[in-house]
Amino acid sequence: MDSKEKEFKEALKGKKLPILTLDNKWYQLFTQHNNHPDTDALAEQLKALVAKQGKLNTEVKEIRKLKSKLMDEIVAGIDNTPLTDKEMEDHKRLINECNDKIDASQDELLDLPKQIDELNFQLMVQTMDICYKAMAENTKEISRISDWITKVRVELKKNVIRKQEKEWLNQEMYAYMHDIFGPEVIEIFDMTYNPDDNKLKK
Repeated sequence: MDSKEKEFKEALKGKKLPILTLDNKWYQLFTQHNNHPDTDALAEQLKALVAKQGKLNTEVKEIRKLKSKLMDEIVAGIDNTPLTDKEMEDHKRLINECNDKIDASQDELLDLPKQIDELNFQLMVQTMDICYKAMAENTKEISRISDWITKVRVELKKNVIRKQEKEWLNQEMYAYMHDIFGPEVIEIFDMTYNPDDNKLKK
């Protein structure tokens, strides 16, 4: 375990992490960051363990029900129609098998939570690492785009001023030519100026 994982473990003491592969938000977040085979493999291992835990819990419930049914049949046989020796032996054998299966499943179920927590913790560390790297890249891009926007705004302001200056000069030149040479001379050169759209037309 590296120093980063130790720090996380210390910070998470006493806190219960949600199982990431059971969290839709984790999937929504993680689908934005592809090409991470190690993390994908870890998620698959975690899903397999969680599925195994669920399967074992279901099996234990079913076996307990079967065991209870077998025992009820033995008890009912005492009060009513007794089981034959063979039926009694079969029931005892099946009850012992049920006990063995329950014990084996319980042993596995005792180990699984620790394995699941460990894998979930590793997946959390990898997820955070991927997300923080992506956020760092995004921050660089945000900064670059912000700089570009600032430059464009400055350039836009400059161009607005240049445009206004050119429009003002056109108006001044047209007024000057009109005043000095008169409309007749301007008409000779077939020049008209539309003050509404500030364009000189030939």
